[in-house]
Amino acid sequence: MRLTQYETIYQLTCFPLLFPVNCYLVEEEDGLTLIDAGLPISKKGILETAAGLRKPIKRIVLTHAHGDHVGSLDALKQTLPGVKVFISERDSRLLHGDKSLLEHEAQTPIKGDIPKNIMTTPDGFLHDGDRIGSLLTISTPGHTPGSLSFFDERHGVLVAGDAFHTRSGITVSGRLKLSFPFPAFATWNKEEALQSARKLLDVKPKVLATGHGSIVSGPEEGMKKAISEAESLLNRKG
Repeated sequence: MRLTQYETIYQLTCFPLLFPVNCYLVEEEDGLTLIDAGLPISKKGILETAAGLRKPIKRIVLTHAHGDHVGSLDALKQTLPGVKVFISERDSRLLHGDKSLLEHEAQTPIKGDIPKNIMTTPDGFLHDGDRIGSLLTISTPGHTPGSLSFFDERHGVLVAGDAFHTRSGITVSGRLKLSFPFPAFATWNKEEALQSARKLLDVKPKVLATGHGSIVSGPEEGMKKAISEAESLLNRKG
C-alpha cells in the first residue's frame, strides 16, 4: 500500500499503478478520522499507518457505499469496536444492499458495486454542513444518490470521494475516460454529478484528494476544465 502525506492527511492507496483505490487518515486532536474503508485488503495498511502515527482511529466517515469504499468496514469495526461510523442517511440504504430509488430522485439506475453483506450499522448520519472533527461535510450526490465530500479547512484539503477522480487528469464523476473508465461506469446520475462538481469548485480547495488517483495541489483550473468538459458532453447529448 502506498502512503502519501499532505500536512495532517494521509492517503493510503491500494494498487496505485493499476486501479488506485484510496482511503484517508486525518489527524485530529483526539485521534484519527478514517475517510472510507477501501478494499478488504486495506485493513492491514490502515491499522499499520495508525499505529505508526501512535493515534487511535476514533471514527470512520464514508463518502459513499460502493464496495471499494467500504470493503474493510466490517473488519475494522470488529478490530476497533469503539470506533464510530458515519455515512449519509441516503447511502446507508445502499450500505445494506437496497438499490431502490426514492420518489423525488432521478429515476436512473444506481450503478456500481453495491455491497450485500455489510454487517456494520452506522452510528450516525451526516448532512450537508455538518462538522465532524476538522471536516466540513458537503453533500455531493451524483456518483451515488447520497455521496458526501469532506473539506478540511485547516489546510484547504478537499476529500471528494468519487465526485471527481484524478487517475488520468481531474475528471468529473460520470465523464467517461477510456484510460480509467470505472468511476463513470459506476455513476448514478451525470446531471447531479455535474452540479456537485460545481459546488465543490466553489469551496476553492488548495488540494484535491479523491477516491482514485493522486493528490493534486492547486486543482482549481483542472476542476474548471473538467467541469467544462462534462458540461459540453451533456449539452451535446441533450
